[in-house]
Amino acid sequence: MNASQLLENEYSGHFVTYIKEAGDGKLIEELEISLHDFIRFVQNIPMDKFDYRYAEGKWTIKDIIQHIIDTERIFAYRALRFSRFDKTPLPSFEENDYANNTNSNGRSIQELLTELSAVRHSTLLFYKSLSEEQLKAIGTASNNPISVRALGFVIIGHQKHHQKIFEERYL
Repeated sequence: MNASQLLENEYSGHFVTYIKEAGDGKLIEELEISLHDFIRFVQNIPMDKFDYRYAEGKWTIKDIIQHIIDTERIFAYRALRFSRFDKTPLPSFEENDYANNTNSNGRSIQELLTELSAVRHSTLLFYKSLSEEQLKAIGTASNNPISVRALGFVIIGHQKHHQKIFEERYL
């Protein structure tokens, strides 16, 4: 299944940017490919850039990688709940509170990439285990409807979005 095959009722406008960023590859393949592409990309960033902030109060590359990890965990948790047909609306989260309460800048880039890889492998195993019915299940998160499969594409698109930010503002 590709992102372009998602139905209009499977996600709200809040997630359109990330869905478009995901591209039009198949969900499982893109979850795998995008991880490898991102790790390769990050490994080619000069070491002196990992703690760089392009403006006062902005996150470092390490902060953003931790943000990608945290966000994937949250989106995968939402997908788990919805795939099990849990209709409880899930709240939003404040990304800045999460970023302000990590030790990302005290960690090595390799530690962060290893954690990202572990989280993505967990996400992959989860998505591979789902039936078509589970992938199409829709729940409510941040007051917006979203399907399990749309959340998978959001995970991909969110990561790609931040990679573009690295290219535009950090390198």
